Amino acid sequence: QVQLVESGGGLVQPGGSLRLSCAASGTFFRLYFMGWYRQIPGKQRELVAGISSGGSTNYADSVKGRFTISRHNTENTVYLQMNSLKPEDTAVYFCKAEHAPNQWWGQGTQVTVSS
Repeated sequence: QVQLVESGGGLVQPGGSLRLSCAASGTFFRLYFMGWYRQIPGKQRELVAGISSGGSTNYADSVKGRFTISRHNTENTVYLQMNSLKPEDTAVYFCKAEHAPNQWWGQGTQVTVSS
């Protein structure tokens, strides 16, 4: 069982920045695909950004050029740097670890972009 703990969410004005962190338990973090997802009430959870065990990244079109995912295997942590935030980025952000056939989710952290 892998436990994931997200932090770094909060209220920010449009155009501002936040950095989300997701700390994972266990000793095999370096093997996992790590992803950041977000969910708005009444909508499906969507992938925002992902990073493979080898460091390859992918992003949703809506966040390309604004968000950056990174991982620090020695810290068992994945980050999501979010810049130029927009009101439509408001959501609960979840961290996911995946190592087929298993996947684990964090509890989520709220990000609100509002003036």
